[in-house]
Amino acid sequence: MTEHPITDAFAAPRAGSDALRFLRAWAAAPLVTGAQLPSGRQLARAMAAAVDPAIPGVVVELGPGTGIITGALIARGVAADRLVLVEANPAFCTLLAARYPGAQLMAGDAYQAPRALKAAGVGPVAAIVSGLPLRTQKPRRRQCLLLECLKLAAPGAPFVQFTYFYNSLIPVSDAVIASDVSPVLWRNLWPARVWRYRLHRRTQT
Repeated sequence: MTEHPITDAFAAPRAGSDALRFLRAWAAAPLVTGAQLPSGRQLARAMAAAVDPAIPGVVVELGPGTGIITGALIARGVAADRLVLVEANPAFCTLLAARYPGAQLMAGDAYQAPRALKAAGVGPVAAIVSGLPLRTQKPRRRQCLLLECLKLAAPGAPFVQFTYFYNSLIPVSDAVIASDVSPVLWRNLWPARVWRYRLHRRTQT
């Protein structure tokens, strides 16, 4: 993978105000929001580092929330007009539209995103970056989301997901290569690690 360092120009959204927004969203719908706080800057950088900006196409972010990982992707070298942000929370949608006006925003359920992206003719997909709270969904639904997204992806394009648990939360089959691409990120609240998934070459059409 081509190295594209994340620059120091990455300006994270205001941590205090975003934490309050996230806490309110979690209190209103804990199973949808999943976490009480947004991802930390260290985790955002690690997620972005798993994406290769040299792969052509759009980068789809599932559940961007307040946009901390979005900002890290832009700092990584992914132009804003290459980003497709899929977010279900209306308040977060409004915030994302203001912070990243160059990105394409799709309001709706991220688990329906593969069908919506295909219907809209979005592609090729260079990467899928997920901040979704997978633990709130059944394993079969997690696996279906992974496979449906990867079927839209360009050859070699990854599905990137973080977890607060040591092992991958997505069941994988022989069709998928899974690898953890970060150590435990202790400075994140809560400690997390990043996983990257790709289709085997023989599976891609």
